Amino acid sequence: MIDSPARWRRQGHRSGVLWFTGLSGAGKSSLAVGLERELFGRGMRVFVLDGDNLRHGLNGDLGFSDADRQENIRRVTEVAALFAQAGFVVVTAFISPFRADRDTARRTIGDGFHEAHIHADLDVCEARDPKGLYVKARAGDIADFTGISSPYEAPQAPEISVNTGEQDFDTCLARLVDYAVRAFALPV
Repeated sequence: MIDSPARWRRQGHRSGVLWFTGLSGAGKSSLAVGLERELFGRGMRVFVLDGDNLRHGLNGDLGFSDADRQENIRRVTEVAALFAQAGFVVVTAFISPFRADRDTARRTIGDGFHEAHIHADLDVCEARDPKGLYVKARAGDIADFTGISSPYEAPQAPEISVNTGEQDFDTCLARLVDYAVRAFALPV
């Protein structure tokens, strides 16, 4: 078996997981894709895991009950851990509303886990509402919608936090790129 340090030496950077968490509309997916593009451009092995590439396949059998959300995050954690073991920087972009689930992800992934709180006030997220979900949730068409009828437990001590309601996209992305480059750099 090839160990992680050997993979890191070969590719020139450490592997691990940047776990984006935040409300729908906070900017997780947009920032994850932007970060992936920037890190890839710097020669890093990087991959984004988000609802679009997991909820329709591997997790297509899950709904949005608390139990299904927990199972979704458990599966995401296992996939992210495998990618990290393969030498990738993994960027996950999931609401992941429950602190306990994110804590489990941290324990499972270990030292390579980096929590990134991507946040904006609820009114900002609702105004963005790229998929029209908040409107449906307020109308009662979506049950258990995080931030409206289901809780979101914000991180208590994330490794990095960006407020997309107060800072523009480029500023938030630059902060995330700077953090990722430092976090995954090999020791000199």
